[in-house]
Amino acid sequence: MEKTALIFTGDIGFDKYMDKRWEDANLLSDEVRSFLSSGDHLIVNVEGPLYEKKQAEATSGTLSLLHGMDPKVGDFLEGIGADIWNICNNHIMDAGEEGMISTLQNAASHRALTLGAGRNEEEARKPVVLNEAGGIGLIGVGYQRACRKAGESTPGCYSWSDLENIEKDIKEIKKKCRWCIISAHAGEEFTALPSPYTRERYLKFLDMGADIIIAHHPHVPMNYETFPGKAIFYSLGNFIFDTDYQRAQFNTEYGIFVKLLLDENSFSFEPFGIRIDRENERIIKGSLPEIFTDVNAAEYEKLLPLSSKMFIENTKRQWRFLKPDEFKNATDEDWVANFYEPLRSGRVPGECLDFQIIYPLSLLAKEEKWKESTLEGVKDFILRQIP
Repeated sequence: MEKTALIFTGDIGFDKYMDKRWEDANLLSDEVRSFLSSGDHLIVNVEGPLYEKKQAEATSGTLSLLHGMDPKVGDFLEGIGADIWNICNNHIMDAGEEGMISTLQNAASHRALTLGAGRNEEEARKPVVLNEAGGIGLIGVGYQRACRKAGESTPGCYSWSDLENIEKDIKEIKKKCRWCIISAHAGEEFTALPSPYTRERYLKFLDMGADIIIAHHPHVPMNYETFPGKAIFYSLGNFIFDTDYQRAQFNTEYGIFVKLLLDENSFSFEPFGIRIDRENERIIKGSLPEIFTDVNAAEYEKLLPLSSKMFIENTKRQWRFLKPDEFKNATDEDWVANFYEPLRSGRVPGECLDFQIIYPLSLLAKEEKWKESTLEGVKDFILRQIP
């Protein structure tokens, strides 16, 4: 029976501390390189445009969140065997239309297919189809607002909220392919378990007919969840990505590779833990974090308030980093007012940074239902991030 192996990585951002690190032949340890070369296809999340024009340097505030990469990164990606680039993310448009076009051309010149974004909506929606294991169709989607949506004649991403078209595309893939895999750039940054609306969205994709969802964007490793014949991997964390914004948070030096092993009847997976050695700026093998485990619906409900409390604390840390003058000495009342601000930057009600949902959940942690969970490693992982 024909089998194939797809390897997925987390976020790649070759700037800030990682600038020019693609030139170092020792950037990836031998163990990391060996795992990356053990699959038939390597799918990477390219977190920003490959573009000649250098982004303005900034070390603080929201301008520090812009990301761009030297076009020579394409040589590195080809060298590690990355033949599919997910470019649907919240930084791919950081250099505008020129950056998008440059990235697409760079991928083509390095014999790589792109996923989830393009010069227009048609190109962004176009799946990557592999004639292996009974057929595999991949589509890429990104969360609303920050992943700028492609239009009929304007560049951008395939929005995860374009549910009607996503369902059509899934059904078209399933007519011809055994497998439909969604690469999703979504979820909250620096959290442990998915927000309820993120989890509900991924479950909806499964209900539409998708088989496997593999997500990135949170910049930290998260849990996974399995169902009969299906799975969701909520975040693979970072691969090659290191900034001061990241270093202000827990666990951003850790990541996971997931190798999907598929045939016409079933799939299995093999995880591989990695760590950013920040002293030497190298990617080395690491232990799989405790959070990377199968969290079923019952355990999720017990743990969600505790995870929400942790996410609130990490959000406070995030805003103290981004806007120290405004938030360094913020009171509890100031934070509550911020969380309930209707037009809070980045918030899409019921889809992204909706603290009017998350903050009330965090208050339920004091009821201590999370103590009933049998997932001791997950509880310890979350509790270490709460002051």
